Amino acid sequence: MQPEDPWTRNRRPDRPALRNPTILIEMIFHCLMGIALGCGFGFALTHIDAFGIATLIAHSLEPLTTLTIFVGTFTLAFGVGATLTGFVFTMMEER
Repeated sequence: MQPEDPWTRNRRPDRPALRNPTILIEMIFHCLMGIALGCGFGFALTHIDAFGIATLIAHSLEPLTTLTIFVGTFTLAFGVGATLTGFVFTMMEER
């Protein structure tokens, strides 16, 4: 009979990080939907010159870089927001 290892005696079995792998897939799709909405919203703001954003971007020192950062910021914000909202909806649905 082998002696019991003191390091593994009180150790609990590892729990899986995700209880259901479909949650991860749902979060990916929510993130992709948010990215698409943010990208579309950012490009719409830059191409419809109702607020003068396109003029400001065109007169900047680096217009392409400014446009990329402007649209990227909206894309990131919408992607993160949609992912977190989707996570909350999914957790409330599973209750």
